[in-house]
Amino acid sequence: MLRLLRGCSRASSLVLKTPRVAGSPTVWVTPGLLTSSWQAEDGVRNYRTSSCCFKKKAPMFPSRPPLTLTYLQDTPKPALWVALTGLVPFVAPPLVMMAIKSYVPLLAFTQMAYGASFLSFLGGARWGFTLTEDSPAKPDFRNLACSGIPLVFSWYAFLISEGLPEALVLLILGFGISLHSEVFLLPQYPNWFKAMRIVVTLVAFFSFIATLIIKDLFPETGSKPGKAHSPGKL
Repeated sequence: MLRLLRGCSRASSLVLKTPRVAGSPTVWVTPGLLTSSWQAEDGVRNYRTSSCCFKKKAPMFPSRPPLTLTYLQDTPKPALWVALTGLVPFVAPPLVMMAIKSYVPLLAFTQMAYGASFLSFLGGARWGFTLTEDSPAKPDFRNLACSGIPLVFSWYAFLISEGLPEALVLLILGFGISLHSEVFLLPQYPNWFKAMRIVVTLVAFFSFIATLIIKDLFPETGSKPGKAHSPGKL
């Protein structure tokens, strides 16, 4: 009762008195800043409610999968060493030409020929991946057609091999399209293979770019492939 009198004296203007209805006790309602109390005259019941606190919940985002290149450490050792050895014919020709400061068409042709053969091998690997019965990639039209795309680029690169810059640009497009189709459109490969595939494609891409830059910067030395100097006509 003493608490009720103190509350009425502090905020008399905010006290609302409800009328007595059907013999029910008089109820006093005293609004407050954070809490409100309902108290009957007999002091038996005492109801308190707390103010609602609306907090903005942090949005729940699904955990992002790790990047594909992080799976490179899971590559089997034989596959890793064979892949690293297979990068030598890509890197060696531009390194040699930069060392002698001249563009050698024969070295550029060997790089182009190896790149075309390597691109055909990647298409064949896709074809073979669909042959086993327990393979996640089925031998349907989509998988088999994508496995034939690298072969077309390799074949046409040899047809225009007399223009080595055009052939190298065609191989760059072939490697890029093959990588996009196999890693993003046909994601049945193991994660370690996709990581290794990205690394091999990047090394081949920058090696071809280096050869094209060397052709524009340094003078050309040596004969072109398939053309030998003849002493004279008979």
